[in-house]
Amino acid sequence: MRLPNVCLYPQKIVIIGGSSGIGLETAQKAIALGAQVIIASRSEEKLNKAKELLGSQAQVYVLDTTNESEVQSFFEKLGSCDHLVISAAETSGGSFLQSETKQARALFENKFWGQYHASKYGAPALSPNGSITLFSGVVAYKPMVGSALLGAVNAAISNLGQTLALELAPLRVNVVSPGIIDTPARSKMAEAARKQFYETVGEKLPVKRVGFAEEVAQSVLYLIQNPFVTGTVLHVDGGHRLT
Repeated sequence: MRLPNVCLYPQKIVIIGGSSGIGLETAQKAIALGAQVIIASRSEEKLNKAKELLGSQAQVYVLDTTNESEVQSFFEKLGSCDHLVISAAETSGGSFLQSETKQARALFENKFWGQYHASKYGAPALSPNGSITLFSGVVAYKPMVGSALLGAVNAAISNLGQTLALELAPLRVNVVSPGIIDTPARSKMAEAARKQFYETVGEKLPVKRVGFAEEVAQSVLYLIQNPFVTGTVLHVDGGHRLT
């Protein structure tokens, strides 16, 4: 019995959240391997900057994944593709008792329902040999004070991904669960405070540092390229959940 060809390029990869951070790193690495990449995000400004960086092998679209009809129209216009990566999400934390319910609903709308909509309308456009990669996070597996809302959202995404691996088969569905990663998502923090935060967290991890977007992007490409991996939650957290 011959194994299927694992060289998946050139193929068309849709990366929602591909204008910065992990998504942009994934787009760069995929293009370097010969893939055609479509990136989508809410920010037209970030998309234009990403387009300049990625060049002619990338197409860009403004997309709000919390808007179900907008997501549906996006995939209808896009046509067939091979792989879908959904890294776009805003995250937040805070005390459970002091957080307003609307904050929790907004977090679910953004991170859970955004990935839900993209998976629902993206799956029919994908090749049967293709894949969907969702994004969860370490707080789904390591409870932390102030992370009740985000932990619940991440856990829901992990379960969604594993269930869809059965329901959408032979399309493969996997989940990446990053730990603390040095990305522009924390750019609003003062530089000194951000550096101190990363050092404090890193000292507690088995690898003695926080992660980089490039390392998570490598994990995404592994899940895209390996045709025998589905229903997996791939932890890219430096051992954070073990501490």
